[in-house]
Amino acid sequence: MVAGRVVRFDAVRGYGFITPDHGGEDVFLHANDLEIPEHQVRPGILVEFDVEEGDRGLKASDVRLAPGVVAALPGPGRQPDGDDPLCDVLTAQEYVHEVTEVLLSACPTLTGEQITQVRRGLLHFAKNRGWTDG
Repeated sequence: MVAGRVVRFDAVRGYGFITPDHGGEDVFLHANDLEIPEHQVRPGILVEFDVEEGDRGLKASDVRLAPGVVAALPGPGRQPDGDDPLCDVLTAQEYVHEVTEVLLSACPTLTGEQITQVRRGLLHFAKNRGWTDG
């Protein structure tokens, strides 16, 4: 069993690629090899999978969410086909910047230390859910 993050997935064509956490080349992902609903597959999500040698290189099989990953369910304004622009994976720096702006806007009386503590906790939370890059 290998862990990795989906780097892209085209729900219309039914395929994408996973970057293994241990490094190496990206692994081909086909919708037929998913053990989870296709709408849960999006860039940045952490998955576990087996690796097989396919006709054109490495291929993922038995793809499922990694332990502890909570799947995002479609909701109002979200599309289950993976084309949701609100689900883009941010860099850690982009995420921290966005969080800082929200915190300052929502509660301008927070101290610098309080903002730093909240950002640290939220960044850890976001990384564990695949919302930011490693």
